[in-house]
Amino acid sequence: MSASPTPVDLPPAVASWRDQLERLSPHASPCRYMPPVRWAAVREAAIDFCDRLGADALALGWTDRQLFGVHPAHGTLRVDYCGAVMVAGKRATGVHADRVAFERTG
Repeated sequence: MSASPTPVDLPPAVASWRDQLERLSPHASPCRYMPPVRWAAVREAAIDFCDRLGADALALGWTDRQLFGVHPAHGTLRVDYCGAVMVAGKRATGVHADRVAFERTG
């Protein structure tokens, strides 16, 4: 489960994104070729994105696939099919019409 409670003011689409992420176990990666430890971090970053930036992303026209999608057969190995949040796997710092910004880590 996420460390933060579900925000009550999320738009219905964003609340659905968050709910679907919450339903996925942090211990068993649903993404082919993504180890469970990496999945746990990606999942937390995705839930955090929904909480803080999801409403902005929705208003800018981002879709669930553009944010959280993965290739159905190749998982995250096909980054050209992956959503922005799934590729980065880090905490997002902002969302724009054409990109999602992420924290830099050393």
